[in-house]
Parts: sequence; structure tokens; C-alpha cells
Amino acid sequence: MGTKRLRNRDRRRRMADMYAAQPPCNDPPTDAKAADIFSRLLKERIVCLNGEVEEVASASVVAQLLFLEAESPEKPISLYINSPGGSVTAGMAIYDTMNYIRCPVTTICIGQAASMGSLLLCGGAKGERLILPHARVMIHQPSGGYAGKASDIADHAREILRVRDRLNRVYQKHLTKDVSLEEIERLMERDHFMDAEEALKFGIVDRILLRRESEEERKD
Repeated sequence: MGTKRLRNRDRRRRMADMYAAQPPCNDPPTDAKAADIFSRLLKERIVCLNGEVEEVASASVVAQLLFLEAESPEKPISLYINSPGGSVTAGMAIYDTMNYIRCPVTTICIGQAASMGSLLLCGGAKGERLILPHARVMIHQPSGGYAGKASDIADHAREILRVRDRLNRVYQKHLTKDVSLEEIERLMERDHFMDAEEALKFGIVDRILLRRESEEERKD
């Protein structure tokens, strides 16, 4: 047993010496680089929502919005959206926070703003909902599934209809055009896609942004 223990100890020492001889890595991991980039953007009051709207992404966006409000309550925040949509509850947490904080939130669609992503785009500050020329928007009614007792299924069906009505009213509130709830419901029966021009015409966005505007251009 003593000889075996000595051999194991010698092997551990050789492994330790081998790793100690490796040159240090000066480049941080890719994840660290990405985190550093988003930290720099946050200093410029830029928040990014990339990918699915789910609980983790929602919590991150909400935390950043609250942090930026605490730093400068009156300065605007830019929220860049490139999302296929996701959870209604996660999305509404972001939407409610956008309206709760004192900072005006400019929303910018890059790539796509679909489903809950389109509602967040639409919910930006009045006159400050922007879309890049080749981005697209998609609206549709909420979906969900449930298995269980008939009474429970009926309860969930009533709830999803109530959620649909609430979302339709949120869209109607923010559209720049006078669109009835019936028309919104009709359009959202299926996936309804819009390019930048169509989104502007429908009233989900205020402007198509070809390039970044200067402070003077924004004031004009």
C-alpha cells in the first residue's frame, strides 16, 4: 500500500508540473469576450434582446432596464430586438417594466420581431419605435397546450382566450393607425408577416431606420 501511495503521489506531482509549465492564455474565453461587449453596450444604455423570450432572458432585460433607470431616470434606453418570440408571461414582464420605469425606451427591430418580440417592439416610446429596412415583423394569436381533466382543460382554454384579448388590446393601444379589435383578431388568426414597409403602414413602428441618427437628426 505504501509503494502504491508513493506512485500516485509522484504521478500527481508530474501532472501538476506539466500544467504549471503551460504558458498562460492571454485571450479570455469567447463567453467572457461576449459579456464584455454587452457590458460596454450597457454603458451606452443599450440593451439587447436576442433569441427566444423566456424567463432567463426576461429577467436579464428587466434587470438591465431597472439598473439603467437607477443610474439616470430621465435618459432614454435603446432596446434592440431580434427575437422569434416566446413566453407571454416572460414577454409581459419586460413590457410592464418598459412602461413602469421613467426612462423612455426606444425599440429597434433588427432581423425579426415575431410574436412577443413584435409586442415589445410596438410597446416602445411613442415616436421611437424603429425598424431596419430588411427586418421583419410577425404577429399571431397566443398558443399553448394542456393535458388533464376536462374541467382543467376548459379552464386553460378560457385563460388563453383572455390572454389573447389582453394582447390584442395592447397592440391596439400602441398602433399609430386606428385599427379595430376585430381587425387585429382577424390578422392574428394565423402567422401574419410584415416587412419593414408593411409594419410602418400597419402602425407597429414609427420609422424605418437606414442608418444611425445623430443627436441633431433625432431632435429634428
